[in-house]
Amino acid sequence: MAIVKPFKGIRPPKDLVEQVASRPYDVLNSAEARAEAAGNEKSLYHIIKPEIDFPEGTDEHDPRVYGKAAENFLKFQEKGWLVQDKKECYYIYAQSMNGKTQYGLVVGAYVPDYMNGVIKKHELTRRDKEEDRMKHVRVNNANIEPVFFAYPDNDVLDAVVAKYTSRQPEYDFIAPGDGFGHTFWVIDEDADIAAITKAFEQMPALYIADGHHRSAAAALVGVEKARQNPNHKGDEEYNYFMAVCFPASQLTIIDYNRVVKDLNGLTPAQFLDALRKHFDVEEKGTEIYKPAALHNFSLYLDGKWYSLTAKPGTYDDHDPIGVLDVTISSNLILDEILGIKDLRSDKRIDFVGGIRGLGELKKRVDSGEMKMALALYPVSMKQLMDIADTGNIMPPKTTWFEPKLRSGLVIHRLD
Repeated sequence: MAIVKPFKGIRPPKDLVEQVASRPYDVLNSAEARAEAAGNEKSLYHIIKPEIDFPEGTDEHDPRVYGKAAENFLKFQEKGWLVQDKKECYYIYAQSMNGKTQYGLVVGAYVPDYMNGVIKKHELTRRDKEEDRMKHVRVNNANIEPVFFAYPDNDVLDAVVAKYTSRQPEYDFIAPGDGFGHTFWVIDEDADIAAITKAFEQMPALYIADGHHRSAAAALVGVEKARQNPNHKGDEEYNYFMAVCFPASQLTIIDYNRVVKDLNGLTPAQFLDALRKHFDVEEKGTEIYKPAALHNFSLYLDGKWYSLTAKPGTYDDHDPIGVLDVTISSNLILDEILGIKDLRSDKRIDFVGGIRGLGELKKRVDSGEMKMALALYPVSMKQLMDIADTGNIMPPKTTWFEPKLRSGLVIHRLD
C-alpha cells in the first residue's frame, strides 16, 4: 500500500504566482536562468539556481551557492512572497498542453515507500546528482521542487478531483515561453483529505515518471534525519517528500531521439547495407518521416529520410527491456554498427527530446554538426510500469515527459 499525507504548503500569494513560478532547475543552465530571472527578484530561480546571484562563471556547486539558496528561501518568506498554509491540505495541479489537460494530486509521499520499493523507479541515478539535490534539500530543510509520479487510475480520486476542479482555481496562468497552462486548487475539506489518503492506501505502487534524482535525494535526506533524531517516531514531516501524482492514463511519454557525429568509418551506402541485416530499409525522400509504430524507426542521413522496421526475431516480446525500441536501436545500430557502447559517456552521440520536433534532427544533421539522426517511437506508460513492476531499469535516455512541472506553486517544509 502507498502511504501519503497532506501538508502545510508554502505558496506564493495569488497575485505573485506568475512572478515566482519557474521551470525546474534541471531543464536550463545557469545563463538561461539568469536571463529568465532578469529584473525579477521574486523568481524562484534565486532559490533553485542561486548561482545567478553571483558573478557569471560561479560554480553552481560552490558551498556559497547552497547557502544563498537558504538565504533567499528565508527572504521570500519574510517578504511574504511565499506564505505557509495554516492547515494540512492536498492540492490539485493541472497542466494543459496542445488541448489536453492532465490533473495531478500534490501529496507528501512516504520516504520508507521509496526505500522499500512501493515507489517504483525505472532509471538509474548518479550519486553526484543525488548529492547535489541532497545538499539543496538539507540547506533549505524543504522540498522546494516536486517530483512527478504516476498512479493506477482510481475512481475515488477522479471524483475528488472533479469536485474541486469545478470550482474557481487558486492559480490559473499560461507560462511564458512554452505557452502551457498551469492551474491549481487547494483541497482543504477533511472528508476529501481522508478519502484521498485512503484511496492511496489501497494502491500497491506509485511510479516515478520524472525526477529520479530529486526522489532519491529527498528520500535519502529523510533517512538521514530519522537516524539523527534520537526521538524519531516515524510521523515527522521529514518522513515525507513532495510529489505530484497523475493518473497513468492521462500521461503521454514523447519520443527521445538520437543524433550521431559519424558513421564509424562507413560510407552512407555501407551504413544502409549494414542496417539491412536487422531492418527493412525504405527510402522516404526529403519530407520528414515520423516513426509509425513500435519497432519502426526514422533515419535521417545525407538529406534523405528512411523508414527502418526491425525484422521479426530481432527482439523478444517477452523481455520487457529487450522489446523496447531504445534497446533494439542501441544494440543493433548504435553498438553493432557504429561502435557506441555507452550512451551515458560516449561523446559521439547526443539526445534530442521530441518536444523539439523532428525538424531539430534535420537541422543538426544539415548543419554538419551531426552525420545522422535516429527518431524512435515513444515508450508507452504500460511499458514503463511493466518495467518498474518487474524490477528492471530502462536504458538511458528513454523517456521524455512534457509538459514539465512548474516549480514554485507549492513547497514542502521538512519540519
